[in-house]
Amino acid sequence: MDAASPALDVSIVVPVYGGSAALPELRERVAAAMRAAGLRHELILVDDRGQAEAWPTIQALSAAHPEVVGLRLSRNFGQHAATVCGIAEARGAWIVTIDDDLEHAPEAIPALLAAGSADTPLVYGTFAQRTHAGYRNLTSELMRHALKRAFPDLNESYTSFRAIHAPLARHLVALGHNRPYIDGMLSWLTSSVATVEVSHGERQHGRSTYTLRKLISHALNIFVTFSHLPLRVATYGGGVLAAISFVYLAYVVIGRLTGHITDPGYTSLMSVVLLACGIQLLILGVIGEYIGRLMSAAYRRPVYIVAHRIGRNDGADER
Repeated sequence: MDAASPALDVSIVVPVYGGSAALPELRERVAAAMRAAGLRHELILVDDRGQAEAWPTIQALSAAHPEVVGLRLSRNFGQHAATVCGIAEARGAWIVTIDDDLEHAPEAIPALLAAGSADTPLVYGTFAQRTHAGYRNLTSELMRHALKRAFPDLNESYTSFRAIHAPLARHLVALGHNRPYIDGMLSWLTSSVATVEVSHGERQHGRSTYTLRKLISHALNIFVTFSHLPLRVATYGGGVLAAISFVYLAYVVIGRLTGHITDPGYTSLMSVVLLACGIQLLILGVIGEYIGRLMSAAYRRPVYIVAHRIGRNDGADER
């Protein structure tokens, strides 16, 4: 990201995975909205290797429209890494992140920018009603409440439709986290957040690539990478198990001394042993996840690698 005075009002960053068919309409609507608002802009499309046709589409758009910048990652790094890649490339005074499926209306971008300022460097576009499938809405709400407990400073209205002031965006990129979670990272950097209610559009091309398995994997990555909550749960769980085991042991000893229990029994003994071993293995698994994250950080794996670049200059890059 250019630290000099930006020549553009806004950079719109789009991580592209499963919505390449919507890109021509997205570009057209972005251009119309920016033209109506009198904003100088660039559109940064980051191909996260989701569909084979995505890169040819981006190439065609960049060749026909000079404001379009295309970046193709060397492999699939994930939505947040692709978004960080686009933010690092941005030259605008503000950076807006938007999905590739037209569920975020480009026409709402000026409203997000109007709500932001140097004192309020982060603005989220929030939705009164979402058009996702029922299980997506349910899991999103459960995730939102769980994340709020794990990150007390996290804005509950976070979405992937964001406007970020360029100085804040530079700090975000500088964190260089190899498993980025943008909203968690932003919560580390600022507490000055505004929200603007916007409409949630219908997906008109393809289907969401966020399966239940991917959502669960994403949730686990967030909690293990950005929160100590699992460690606390493991600690408290171990403490509760120890207390229960001690109470049961006292019960057995007293019963044996008083003659109430003549034979504690193989079943009860094995139940306690197996329960204790199960909890210990669970706690070790949680600790192992944290050790794995520390090893990844020590290896300093890149957040992303840009294999191809079009629209401004060519080449490859990694960060």
